[in-house]
Amino acid sequence: PQRPEKADAFVKAFLKRSLTQKSKEAIEAILTRKAVALRHLHKRRRRERKTRGKGLSAKQRREMQLFEIKPEHQRYEMFLPLHELWKQYIRDLCNGLKPEAQPQMIQTKLLKADLHGALVTVTKSKCPSYVGLTGIVVQEMKHVFKIVTSEDRLKVVPKLNNVFSVEIDDFVSYIFGSKIQFRASERSAKKFKAKGTIDL
Repeated sequence: PQRPEKADAFVKAFLKRSLTQKSKEAIEAILTRKAVALRHLHKRRRRERKTRGKGLSAKQRREMQLFEIKPEHQRYEMFLPLHELWKQYIRDLCNGLKPEAQPQMIQTKLLKADLHGALVTVTKSKCPSYVGLTGIVVQEMKHVFKIVTSEDRLKVVPKLNNVFSVEIDDFVSYIFGSKIQFRASERSAKKFKAKGTIDL
């Protein structure tokens, strides 16, 4: 261990080199008044905030036609594999769609399910020209369905004032479009009433 005399001499020499502007008497006063902490102060680095890039606005997406389906892609048979995937998705969602399954349970799950790929039919409508229209849902938006019919035609059907039927494995469910005017992602967390109504 270092002797007290040597330690004292080291501290005085260190302070004399470090505090060149102070006199010997001032250094002695510092040593007699308080303890001297010999440590290196680390400067705190400021964390730079990462700025997230802003996404495209709705207007920009429309101008870029990101959601437009080209005429050569408006073919019914192109979306049949999607429809098969949708049916398997609904079977898994409804635990196999067994005959003893409760229709109300299936109805509730269908209202919250993603309908991209579903084969829907307009059964009631305020606009007679929509009644009987059948096709695969290729796009679902907040207020409309875009469906491709078996005649390879793209139809835009409003949800408002329309009733849609969805059939899968002998189960037929009726969906009131006026009650599902949400995006698919929003509808999955929505609570629906047991029965819907429509003023036709």
